[in-house]
Amino acid sequence: MTARRTAAARRGRDRKAEVVVPPPGTDRFPRGDEPSVAVIGGGIAGLAAATLLAERRARVTLYEREDTLGGRLSGHHTRLADGSRVTMTRGFHAFFRQYYNLRGLLRRTDPALARLTALPDYPLRHSGGLTDSFARVPRTPPFSALGFVALSPTFGWRDLAAMDARAALPLLDVRVPAVYERFDEVTATDFLERVRFPEAAHHLAFEVFSRSFFADPRELSAAELLLMFHIYFLGSAEGLLFDVPDEPFPQALWEPLGDYLQRLGADVRTGTPVHEVLPGDGGGARVRTDSGAQRHQAVVLALDTGGLRRVVDASPGLGTSAWRDDIAALRTAPPFLVSRLWLDRPVRSDRPAFLGTSGYDGLDNISVLERYEGEAARWAARSGGSVVELHAYAVDPSAEPKDVQDRLVDRLRRVYPETGEARVVDARHEWRSDCPLFPVGSHRRRPAVRTPHGWLTLAGDGIRCDLPVALMERAATTGFLAANALLGGWGVRGQVLWTVPRAGRSPVLRALGALAGRRGSS
Repeated sequence: MTARRTAAARRGRDRKAEVVVPPPGTDRFPRGDEPSVAVIGGGIAGLAAATLLAERRARVTLYEREDTLGGRLSGHHTRLADGSRVTMTRGFHAFFRQYYNLRGLLRRTDPALARLTALPDYPLRHSGGLTDSFARVPRTPPFSALGFVALSPTFGWRDLAAMDARAALPLLDVRVPAVYERFDEVTATDFLERVRFPEAAHHLAFEVFSRSFFADPRELSAAELLLMFHIYFLGSAEGLLFDVPDEPFPQALWEPLGDYLQRLGADVRTGTPVHEVLPGDGGGARVRTDSGAQRHQAVVLALDTGGLRRVVDASPGLGTSAWRDDIAALRTAPPFLVSRLWLDRPVRSDRPAFLGTSGYDGLDNISVLERYEGEAARWAARSGGSVVELHAYAVDPSAEPKDVQDRLVDRLRRVYPETGEARVVDARHEWRSDCPLFPVGSHRRRPAVRTPHGWLTLAGDGIRCDLPVALMERAATTGFLAANALLGGWGVRGQVLWTVPRAGRSPVLRALGALAGRRGSS
């Protein structure tokens, strides 16, 4: 694939966003010559791969273990104590404006992205009482950084002068994969200490980013942290503004996309775990499920870390021994908790829809769902109450779940004291431990989209991608890349992709970043 910048065709507002063009090819497979492709995993990555392949007229079978699509953004119905039927999900996810490829996937069924609603700010509060806001911060670097310093109560000009400028220079020119070559052996915490940020700003502006990976910054690779700063703050002019679905994930996103896939002729098989992938002598593989084995000419494994390890381990014919060892070495991040509370009275009207928190003994953010989600708003209107969601990331695996749940509620009452008088009509607690972990020194072993088999590709947010993408956008991007790799082998045109700039935004910033690299190697 080749990359270029184009202002006329860009997605989003950043004029320096880059477009990645696939090799030329035919528009679609000719009738009667459509290959059979198995996509294993119905999360964002699998949906992206399946959508593109089906649009190119491949015969797609999408296998999903759970009863619903969406992967970690799926949901299920539950009935509350008051008789209300509601949708429980893993909760708040920010669809940032620089998630070009994810948003492109969603446009298949929602061209205007009308099912996403904008939130006005990304406020971050420290337990010391100070709150940072990004609503008035300019979007375009370097004015974004300067504006943050000018407006922040936790980070002033004196703090900026106290920074170790030489240690911070690499933030100005993040490149993939070079950032991993330089910083994958450094922890996020060590990098922050080198930079010498003030303690309050350290928690608000950095730890919040690192914990977006559901990881402790003392274990997370600094390369991932630098990449996050490039994507959201110093490399992109989209800023930290974001959208959220206006209904629960299944209704707003995945059910429409599942219907779209079926209209394209895809066979969507939810509730169908895959047990083994058996390579065929002439290429392709048989995919074994509870109902038997079906042959496909190509396979996309779009699974979470644990699922990928299980399928590869159960499929001894896949890959080389070195590749299999790399898959087996993948790690999962510590547990995280999503607690959703249906309260009998509203929170104060000035409370934001989303609030990032730091220093509250494990409480990472608070969402007031009726501010943006239709289902929650309808329940709140009927009951006169509020639907509040609490997140805790990187929870100690030895912690007692009930103690953690109770502690989050107690911290909610510290942050929003009015909730102390509210009765909990009902509550749901989702404990999960299925996000990829990116520990120090792991990037060199991270599996890539292409595999030892030309007919097999990988996709997901834990898969190596040499573009500046992360989280949900990495899932969508690798899903499209996995499909592109297969399509290119058949001479069919792939998906045009978009990314934030793949280097510092200006020659001056790039020169400063390069200076840091030369000094670091001398």
